[in-house]
Amino acid sequence: MRAVVVEALAPDYAGVRLRDLPTPDPGPGEVRVKVRAAAVNFPDLMQTRGEHQHKPPLPFVPGMEMAGEIDALGEGVSGWKLGDAVAGGGRGGFSEYVVAPAAGLRRKPEGLSFSQAAGYSVAYLTAYVGLVRCGRTEPGEWVLVHGAAGGVGLAAVDLARLLGAKVIAASASDAKLAIVEREYRPDAIVNVTGGFREQVKALTGGKGADVIYDPVGGDVFDESLRCIAFGGRILSIGFTSGRLPVLPVNIALIKGFSVIGVRAGEFGRQFPDKGRENQEAIWRLAEEGKVHPRVDKEYPLAEWREALDSLAERKVVGKTVIRPDL
Repeated sequence: MRAVVVEALAPDYAGVRLRDLPTPDPGPGEVRVKVRAAAVNFPDLMQTRGEHQHKPPLPFVPGMEMAGEIDALGEGVSGWKLGDAVAGGGRGGFSEYVVAPAAGLRRKPEGLSFSQAAGYSVAYLTAYVGLVRCGRTEPGEWVLVHGAAGGVGLAAVDLARLLGAKVIAASASDAKLAIVEREYRPDAIVNVTGGFREQVKALTGGKGADVIYDPVGGDVFDESLRCIAFGGRILSIGFTSGRLPVLPVNIALIKGFSVIGVRAGEFGRQFPDKGRENQEAIWRLAEEGKVHPRVDKEYPLAEWREALDSLAERKVVGKTVIRPDL
């Protein structure tokens, strides 16, 4: 089988190669999946450079989300059959075949394509844990979503509207915001270039946003402190800007807001019962057709570099996907 292999941690993909590897066989409790689509996430990009907190032993195949069809069953596997369409996570999605624990897979919702299903779990689980578990978002509250055109940002726009919130979608690109506005109908859009504090204050009647969903960090976080409502919640999702912001606690003291770190996977590990509830909730929404994951572009496996670059260069509205069958 062909697979993208990280052989050394280095910038500019210097340690990454497309290789021919033996097709793996499933062990007890495992299945082999013929990969039809694998989502590209920022951790995949960062792991090629060794910049992510999790550093798998070398060599490894990146790709933390995938969807495909079961084509081999390991010993003791029940509840699955050959040909079942599934989605799952872990590692190794940037390949033609992947072996995964049977218990960790989900049936692909009929309403989602393989590409949509491959890019669904991480984005929507992050949005759900952030907005529901950590942010306790209520109907009618103002939710400001930064990075609204990215995978986790767009999922938050989609889910916040479903929760009955009033949504402000924010980005630095008018072209991206036009797509978000057309396809997801937020209550307002804001271009953050040159500042956004006054726009958010005006939209919210002067009080500021009740919930701010921030996967960007840096200057965006700094200015968000100036347009958060009293008693509001800032959800720190990540730092795609590249700068870790610092919180002046005197501002938090005066405005009475909370800053909450959101790591959806760790939330599930710390609270296993709630973690299972979270997974059930997001996949039920997909099965019921209530959410609309967006795939920006699909790349063949041989164009893995272009797929990763699409994230690095902020070209994406929604998710980038690698399709080994293209």
